[in-house]
Amino acid sequence: MTVSLQFLGAARQVTGSKHLLCVNDQRVLLDCGMVQGPRRLANRLNRELPFEAQSIDAVVLSHAHVDHSGSLPRLAKLGFGGRIHCTPATRDLLGLLLPDSARIQASDARYLKKHGHDFEPAYDMADVERALELTQCTRYGKTFDVCPGVRATFLDAGHIIGSAQVVLDVDDGSGPLRIAFTGDCGRRNMPILRDPEPLPACDILITESTYGDRLHPTRTEVSEQIRSFVDEQRGRGGRVLIPAFSIGRTQNVLWYLGQLIEEGAVAPLRIYVDSPLSTKATEVMARHPELYDDKTRALLEAGRHPFHFKGVRYVADVEESKALNAVREGVILSASGMCEGGRILHHLKQTLERPEDTILIIGFQAQGTLGRKLVEGYERVKVFGQPLDVRCRVRTINGLSAHADWKELLEHLRPLAPTCERVFVVHGEEDAAMQFSARLEQAGFGSVEVPLYKERFVLWP
Repeated sequence: MTVSLQFLGAARQVTGSKHLLCVNDQRVLLDCGMVQGPRRLANRLNRELPFEAQSIDAVVLSHAHVDHSGSLPRLAKLGFGGRIHCTPATRDLLGLLLPDSARIQASDARYLKKHGHDFEPAYDMADVERALELTQCTRYGKTFDVCPGVRATFLDAGHIIGSAQVVLDVDDGSGPLRIAFTGDCGRRNMPILRDPEPLPACDILITESTYGDRLHPTRTEVSEQIRSFVDEQRGRGGRVLIPAFSIGRTQNVLWYLGQLIEEGAVAPLRIYVDSPLSTKATEVMARHPELYDDKTRALLEAGRHPFHFKGVRYVADVEESKALNAVREGVILSASGMCEGGRILHHLKQTLERPEDTILIIGFQAQGTLGRKLVEGYERVKVFGQPLDVRCRVRTINGLSAHADWKELLEHLRPLAPTCERVFVVHGEEDAAMQFSARLEQAGFGSVEVPLYKERFVLWP
């Protein structure tokens, strides 16, 4: 038996997750995500997949976020015809996220062409349909065949609805080898979702490291930060614009705001959810209460829904979205979370040059993204190619992340150290990945690698 791993995305960076497992002549892709960052570079990388699509036998997908799933239609467009394995809730979300990605690319292409810029979408709606037809769902805890010699099991990752850690059992008769992949690992004691399930003993570990260099505030501290921020903004006037990922982050913000209003800690306010995808994603989450934690199920049984309460308005069409230009107070939640596409860009054009407004960043911002530039304090940025001065306030709350910080992640992985022979640290910018690698070594893990892009490792023999 020959087994190798090659890292074709999210290697010393966060987006574009793609990890190629080769077992004899079988080729299994773990995730197939889009690169997010400067438009010209990201578009080129998302069109030029680093392998022949027809050479891939199967895809095992950890979850639906586009930096893990967004290149599946490109894979199908270029000739992939195997199975895409995922959980049922992930399949539901793919039916929202992938068409939305195709629509955003088409809309951006039209807008940019009108303004003299070239932009070629990586795929269209027909490619999305091809990819969705190839999906095969398996629930948590049930082992399934991926290809000859490879079986897999999904375990709850607690990151977003349907997110999974992947356990791969490789054996062609020569002897067993177990590979565990964290996907994006969630956090314990967070609103709505269950905690990540423990991973079983394994020989090889592939772990994310998004926050491998930092710690998050506690849930109580986050609630207090939001309360303080809302009160402070009320005193200033102006509106709050929150770029938020449609799945997970938007719902968590609503949960916190709803709790604060219910407790009387925050006076009622208008909250606009201006993202068709966020609205639909919230509906998908509502269809999967079996994946909620005990506290959220108890909330539902008590008659209070965490995503639908007085003051929340889900914006439906484009005209209603445009009407938000006249809104001068309250909160607007809009996608995308890294400010790289979607309706958030149109709201940024209105808000960036208003001193009375505030942009609240609540999630990780990859290098090169507009969101990252705002966090880093750029005084001038471009939106749809138009230069704009940043006159509004930009604030950040880190504790809403759906990724475990380094201490949470290390606590989750530490039980694997006695048996795990090799660790590969991915899905983190270089400094975060290197710091987390050192922490894994200190925790007793033997061989710990931070792979470079396209680096290949032989695992067996």
